[in-house]
Amino acid sequence: MHLIADEVAVGFGRTGTLFACEQAGITPDFLCLSKGLTGGFLPLSAVLTREPVYEAFYDEYASLRAFLHSHSYTGNPLACTAALATLDIFRDDDVIARNRPLAAHLGHRAGGLAELRHVAEVRQQGMIVAVELARDGDRHRPFDWQERRGLRVYQHGLRHEALLRPIGNVVYFMPPYVITPDEIDALVATARAGIEAATCD
Repeated sequence: MHLIADEVAVGFGRTGTLFACEQAGITPDFLCLSKGLTGGFLPLSAVLTREPVYEAFYDEYASLRAFLHSHSYTGNPLACTAALATLDIFRDDDVIARNRPLAAHLGHRAGGLAELRHVAEVRQQGMIVAVELARDGDRHRPFDWQERRGLRVYQHGLRHEALLRPIGNVVYFMPPYVITPDEIDALVATARAGIEAATCD
């Protein structure tokens, strides 16, 4: 049995370490990467695996065990150049260490959302914050999914130049690493107003 770590959204420092699986003390057999690999500038993904897995599928075509798989944009040189530049930035600028005070500020400011009547929980890991909405803050009384409360917060954010990602009744903050403390304050203020507007009825 092989362990697959999907680091597409949480890799490259998003959770506070280069890869989230490091925090669990595990080494996966497959590591799926994308998004942060190019700093979000161009689409590129990669799957890293161990040598025995690679060798199991590496053979002559006639053996019928070769894993022949590719995409139209496999190895796109422009995307690969963006990835190399991103990796250089991570190495030279100590991005993860630079993010720590930003993550602390984000957590402090977003933590204040827990006082809102219809917020059940505010969770954080590194540069990710999740705000769970529920009636009267009771996780056992979720809003009906058809009411799309998270979408309402998202739409409020767009009207105020803020991108907040809803998944059901959970609103996520995943700001870019170049965000400033003042921009974090504005983002949280917009989220607060959006949550209040989305849960007032």
